[in-house]
Amino acid sequence: MIRSADILAARILVVDDLEANVLLLEQMLRGAGYACVMSTTDPRTVCELHRLHRFDLILLDLQMPGLDGFQVMDGLNDVEADSYLPVIVITAQPDHKLRALRAGAKDFVSKPFDLAEVLMRVHNMLEVRLLHKESLAYGKALEQKVREVEASRETICPPE
Repeated sequence: MIRSADILAARILVVDDLEANVLLLEQMLRGAGYACVMSTTDPRTVCELHRLHRFDLILLDLQMPGLDGFQVMDGLNDVEADSYLPVIVITAQPDHKLRALRAGAKDFVSKPFDLAEVLMRVHNMLEVRLLHKESLAYGKALEQKVREVEASRETICPPE
């Protein structure tokens, strides 16, 4: 079961080339009680930041100079080991939404921001992400138990 405290302690990265958007999103998230919010205005640093911090959620602007959000998602797909890309894209272009979802984003937020909508989408996405991570951990623990049972069975009844 995922607790509210776990959701509020989740690691979030905000990525937007406009400092004003970054500050607005950070303020919204921190005001709602999220404790671990990082940000960058440089899309080229996102993959390395994710490698280092394994964010539970990345809020990613799609239109940025140098490296757009689609290119960042391509790089993140290579980094994300469990193939679940925890990205909510930020866009003012309605036609980009479907393309972003096909590229691996799990949800989207439209500009201009609606505070209640952003916070609800972030909360829902973090809940799903944390449940996904919990399910992976349970799966690994179960695999370990099966190996232990099989090893003990071989000790008790060695193969002929």
